[in-house]
Order: sequence, then C-alpha cells, then structure tokens
Amino acid sequence: MGTPRLLLVHAHPDDESLWTGGLIARHTDAGGEVDLVMCTWTDGTVRHRELTDAATILGMPRPPIMLGYADDRRPESAPDAQRLCAASFDEQVRALTHHIRALQPDIVITYDPLGIYGHPDHVHAHRLACAAADAAASTKLYHRAGPAWRVRSLYFATIPEWMMDILAESLFADIPRAQLPGTPESEIDVVVDVSDLAARKRAAVTAHRSEIDRSRAISGFMSLPDDIQEKLLGVECYQRRDLVPGGCDLI
Repeated sequence: MGTPRLLLVHAHPDDESLWTGGLIARHTDAGGEVDLVMCTWTDGTVRHRELTDAATILGMPRPPIMLGYADDRRPESAPDAQRLCAASFDEQVRALTHHIRALQPDIVITYDPLGIYGHPDHVHAHRLACAAADAAASTKLYHRAGPAWRVRSLYFATIPEWMMDILAESLFADIPRAQLPGTPESEIDVVVDVSDLAARKRAAVTAHRSEIDRSRAISGFMSLPDDIQEKLLGVECYQRRDLVPGGCDLI
C-alpha cells in the first residue's frame, strides 16, 4: 500500500504538538493524509484558535475536528457541555466511530494507557480511541455512523524513561522519581527521529500561548536551554497494537 492515512485522537490543544507534532509534520511533508480529533474545547475559544494555528504550522490539510467536551479542569473550555470524563461514553464512541468510518484511517494514534502521565482526560481519550477503533470495524454497531471500516493499527504516544529523567531533574525536582511516569525502552515499539523538525515542532507548541502562560510545566519546559529542548522535541516514542494481521507501519 501507499502512505498510510493517520487519525490522531488527543484530549487537549497542545498535546498534538508536544507528543506527536514531529510525526504530523513529517507525514504531511511527505504528502500523507492526517486528521486530528480534539476531545475538549469548542470552536471559537482561545485554545481552539491556537490549535488551528499550530495545525497550520504542522502542515495539516484540514482543520481539527472538535468533539466539544469540557476540559476536566477548565469549565470555560466548553461552557454548555459536559466534562469529557463525565459524558456518555457510548455517545462519545458513536461520534468517534462516525469520524473513523468517514475518514477511513489506516492508523489511529492516541496516548498510552496511562495517558502518558496520568491526566484523566488523556486516559479517557486512550480508552475512547481504542473502543471506537473496535466499534468502527463492526457491521453490527452504529449503523447510522456509516459503513464499517477496519483500522489496521493503533499507536500510543508515550514518554520514555530517559526523557522523564531529564525532565525530573529540570522541572520536577520536588517529586520523587518513583512517582513520575516513564516507559522502559523495552516497552517502546517505535522511536521516531524528528530532530530535523524540532524547530517547527517548537513553533507549534509556542502557538499555544495561553497554555504556556497558564501551565507551570509547559512554561518551564519552554524555558529550558535550547539544547535540552531540541533533544526532547527531536524524538517521539510509540507503543503499537495491530488490529489486523501484519498491521500498518507508522514510518
């Protein structure tokens, strides 16, 4: 087959750039099709506008698809909507199944089961992406969501132990290392070198200006020395789960 079609499922604006921005840029530069489903925040909010800017920097051909749920800790993200983790899971699976069947991706990309570092919205997005990928392939579920479509592989963005060691020393010195996340190298299936795209990835992260101003972790990251930033931004790590024999290679 040719270049696989990707669908990314993220919880919050900025996650697409921080965890998968290099992959998005590399894939779009190669002429590949990439779409993004964002679970929280709604059209017209400040973070939606920043997300659109970041997506443009990364070369995405279409605007992000907003599911419109509220960020777990930011009710202003969707004032008239339920929190992502509190809304009907079945309705969410049906909605994402519709997008999967309409877009027909070969690969769905989301967070690892821990949500990379345990944020409840990230964990929920992981579960939602897995459930919808399974549901999309079933001819017995959600008939109004379109004809069945089988995703070939799931890829889960994760943070390796070596990366967390650097961040622990730089940003989380007050937290015992054992309490911080980090995936052993032996549990990582795919390591993507995006060092040549680190500057563009950083520009996409920087587009999320309001979150940099609000978040101590992200503002701290953006204040790290350039060489450390480039090292951290230049690598993306994934776990792989094939849904059909042979699956689909990411790169």
